[in-house]
Amino acid sequence: MPRIIPIRDLRDTTKISEMCNASNDPIFVTKNGYGDMVVMSMAAYEQQLAKLDMYTKIMEGKAQADNGELIDGPSAMADLKKKYAK
Repeated sequence: MPRIIPIRDLRDTTKISEMCNASNDPIFVTKNGYGDMVVMSMAAYEQQLAKLDMYTKIMEGKAQADNGELIDGPSAMADLKKKYAK
């Protein structure tokens, strides 16, 4: 369940830090009853960035496959061995 707090609660930074680190869920901050910002722990933020990067790479691969830009596995492995094998 999302955690929602008013902006005035940001004064207690220790409490906010503890809330962020206790859960991987973001904390939504409201101002005058409307959403204003999101606060989350560094670990949760890095996890979100990693997911976004993975999904971006998957979509790039799908686009390449849709355009017929495929390389078969044995060819790719042979190219990598040539490049990195000594």
